Amino acid sequence: MDLAGPLCYELLAEIGEGSYGKVYKAREVGGHQRLLAVKKLNIRAGAADTGIPPFMIREVALLVKMKFFNHPNVVKLLDACAAPEGHRMDLTLVLEYMDQDLSSFLSKAPPTGLSLDCIKSVTRQLLQGLDFLHTNMVLHRDLKPENILIDSCGRLKIADFGLARIYTFNIALTPGVVTLWYRAPEVLLNSVYMSSVDVWSAGCIFAELFLLRPLFQGGTEVQQLQKIFEVIGFPGEEDWPKDSPLPYQTHWGPASPRTQLLSSLGPDENDLLSQCLAFKPSGRVAAAKALAHPFFTKQ
Repeated sequence: MDLAGPLCYELLAEIGEGSYGKVYKAREVGGHQRLLAVKKLNIRAGAADTGIPPFMIREVALLVKMKFFNHPNVVKLLDACAAPEGHRMDLTLVLEYMDQDLSSFLSKAPPTGLSLDCIKSVTRQLLQGLDFLHTNMVLHRDLKPENILIDSCGRLKIADFGLARIYTFNIALTPGVVTLWYRAPEVLLNSVYMSSVDVWSAGCIFAELFLLRPLFQGGTEVQQLQKIFEVIGFPGEEDWPKDSPLPYQTHWGPASPRTQLLSSLGPDENDLLSQCLAFKPSGRVAAAKALAHPFFTKQ
């Protein structure tokens, strides 16, 4: 697939490795000589005969679709090509380069924490990117600090669309999505889910910007639910998803809901957080509405 003529580049350094390939820092040869991120995905021997796996095709198709909208808070695909390599098929994606991910950014934060202006800027950009995705019926499904890129100027872009899907009515969605610590209750409960799963993840990240650590750090799905209920309170039986294979069990968490989710935060911050971390997906704030919250609009 050639998006705008072949892009020539030289690889500079390996900057990441996943289960399906590696990511490199590269520099464009000729042209603007801009820095690039080159993602090389390997289709293992045997799998190459059946073509490129659907999840890889989905990632490229979504990135191509979003490239033409050119949203400032979504990483941009610059080139993509597939080529046979012996008994393998290599798929190469060339993307905008960003200095670091949000996880690295947070690890360098001063002990006193990030400034409120910085937290507002990061959260606003994250929600703007999410609003754009959801408006275009795209569920990211794996929002976490490692999949959010931020440069030295504070510009943020949502990246890594390997688990993303176009949302259509009654789509059969996989339960095992979203890294555990950022996973919404309805996913943990194997229930039906929608774009509000991304808002839950954004709420977890919003809290992490203040705490400089993940808000919910469970080791198993049940433990993750218990940690969530310790903060947001235990839901009433009427709010428990009817399609969940897990029965309603009151011993999983405290019965009384918190008036404030985090005592260290002010009223506006707590209110926005509670709207992002509502147990019922239908009660969770949409990204567009969250952007109009007093946390962002008050001077």
